[in-house]
Amino acid sequence: MRTDHQYILQMIEPDSHVLDLGCGNGELLSLLMKQKNCRATGIEIDEKAIYRCVERGVTVSHGDIDSGLQDYSDARFDYVILNESLQEILNPEKVIIEALRVGKKVIVGIPNFCNVMARLQIFFLGKVPVTKGLPYTWYNTPNLRFLSIKDFREFCHQRHITIDRERAIGATSEVFFWRNLFANVAIFLIRKS
Repeated sequence: MRTDHQYILQMIEPDSHVLDLGCGNGELLSLLMKQKNCRATGIEIDEKAIYRCVERGVTVSHGDIDSGLQDYSDARFDYVILNESLQEILNPEKVIIEALRVGKKVIVGIPNFCNVMARLQIFFLGKVPVTKGLPYTWYNTPNLRFLSIKDFREFCHQRHITIDRERAIGATSEVFFWRNLFANVAIFLIRKS
């Protein structure tokens, strides 16, 4: 099991109602249904990924999360997940605000574009970094936004969004100190203040 999925599973209470925005192939939702008895559904734009969701028994809607969540009522879900999809959407602020409207809590997983390996590649090579966590070159990346752990914390602070929990994942284990420097990925549990 992926490390980020393990941490997300630990953040979600059993028997919860969960919406995953940009659910990919449904692996995380399938785990939530099996291990936590969650009522889980996803939204995904990639048709091939939707077929994998269906094969896993995951309920998924074909849609673009950038176009909003107007079909969902306020606080409809216990948790809304945005795991490694935030950097690929056009209007992340709108999507986060909408996720906080339809979910009581939101789990956001982001790649940390300011980790030490990326910084060293920029400094010594003078090129856009390619790392294990950022395996794309500048011309084929799905990423539209490049953010760091510090950027996301500041975003939440400025919008009065409470961060209840933060976990950071490095190359081999959880990072507890200097997360913005050593973590490849961070996972936040957030809610409205």
